Amino acid sequence: MKEFNTTAVCIPSKHYMVDLSERVKEIKKLVDDGKYFTINRARQYGKTTTLSALCQVLNEENIVISLDFQDIEDGSFKNGGEFSKAFARIILDAEEFDGLVIPETIIDSFRQLTERPSDEVKMDDLFRVFMRWFRESEKSIVLIIDEVDSATNNQVFLDFLAQLRSLYLKREKNAKVKTFQSVILAGVTDVKHIRSKIRIEDEHKVNSPWNIAADFDIDMSLSEDGIRGMLDEYEADHHTGMDVAAIAKSIRKYTNGYPYLVSRICEILDKKLVPGTFKTLAEAWTNYGVDEAVKRILSEESPLFESLIGKLTNYPELKGQLRRILLRGETIAHLPDDEEQKQLRMYGFIVNNHNTVAVANRIFEMRLYNYFIGESKVNEDLRQLAAAEKSIFVDKDGWLDISKIMSHFIREHNIIHKNDTERFLEAEGRERFLTYLAPIINGTGTYSIEEQTRDHRRMDVVIHYLGRRYIIELKIWRGERYNADGEKQIVDYLDRFGLDTGYMLSFNFNKKKKQGVERVCIGDKVLFEGTV
Repeated sequence: MKEFNTTAVCIPSKHYMVDLSERVKEIKKLVDDGKYFTINRARQYGKTTTLSALCQVLNEENIVISLDFQDIEDGSFKNGGEFSKAFARIILDAEEFDGLVIPETIIDSFRQLTERPSDEVKMDDLFRVFMRWFRESEKSIVLIIDEVDSATNNQVFLDFLAQLRSLYLKREKNAKVKTFQSVILAGVTDVKHIRSKIRIEDEHKVNSPWNIAADFDIDMSLSEDGIRGMLDEYEADHHTGMDVAAIAKSIRKYTNGYPYLVSRICEILDKKLVPGTFKTLAEAWTNYGVDEAVKRILSEESPLFESLIGKLTNYPELKGQLRRILLRGETIAHLPDDEEQKQLRMYGFIVNNHNTVAVANRIFEMRLYNYFIGESKVNEDLRQLAAAEKSIFVDKDGWLDISKIMSHFIREHNIIHKNDTERFLEAEGRERFLTYLAPIINGTGTYSIEEQTRDHRRMDVVIHYLGRRYIIELKIWRGERYNADGEKQIVDYLDRFGLDTGYMLSFNFNKKKKQGVERVCIGDKVLFEGTV
């Protein structure tokens, strides 16, 4: 039986996976057109799996040299001779163990290269062997190098790129010159933007070694249709009775198609929640089950999240910007030349959303909300009070009593922060409520923010708790008319989620305001409106 896979390469015969044939077809066109290009995507974004599928297609018409730079030891990058010998060794390994077909005369040339002393070997020697191979081969030769990140801070690697560039330019000038049909470098780092250990006399090379690279703008995220196709295959095997279209939509909404996160949600639903949270797979493969899987992901330690937090630690200014985007609704311009933004885009943590900075997916957002709120000590008193009173906010049927949460928050907030200025409260109010809410639902539920409502005026919080959803609109009081508009908006949200009860919490700076929580009926909906 197949299973979902979140480690190493996915294999169609062993793993449930999204059909990559259309993506591979797009990449193959670049190869057929003779392009040199880089595939740089974030960690666990399906690069190796895509390359594996691409190799199978390309092998029909080409000789494909598919190498992994993780197979080359760090010491092999100390000079051109060591690197050339190591490169020759992994090609020989590919011939011996992976079925790469190489003419005997070329095998002998590579072998002789590995046997010579390093100080007698130049990188030119390696490329001369390739030139002889090009001449002897009837098929085009494609070079694919995965995990190039291990080499991108080395001058020797830049020299290697320069040799590739030189070959490419010779071919462009003279059609009779034979070289690689295509070269593909894959990794997280975009080698077109290398800032490396450049020798002083070679500073002019900083940008040149790979400025021949074609743009690679193929979408490698997993589409809702693709996820649905994968779940159809799973359903055919397991007969859970799931609503495949609804589950695919929910997974895509949480992940924005980030391959690892998609597979991890599915893996948890398949293997981790039954028995335990659910009795059967039929109960697990529901929207409630997806919420529970996301809750587990948010509490996991993983290299992906460690990398996210590590990058923010390295870029404190951008960390502050993201904090203001998420908690205060600020708009930060997308700056294509800003080094901090470039780094976080390259690592898959932020995206360009209509020329503004946005977090790449909802799971990253939720993780960042937890991180920002958890690291802040400013509202520690509110956090401790909420944690101490946690049990009183759940009724005997297991429902959250949101009106009671709002009522207690208003009371505690007014005791602790009664002297706050309007400006300070407007900036900090919503963060304070989220700080108060977090310990009440942590361990049992999660919350997310509706992206289209996150601005200076309002923020809609959706709480996911034991399979139920609660919608709270947090807003700055702008008058009765604005409040009526807010009521209409939250009623529309309730209709969308199939709910009949909603909540509004307003931060009101009118000294004559009436504080507390009131119950309001609007048509067939009930709203609990709180005022701080």
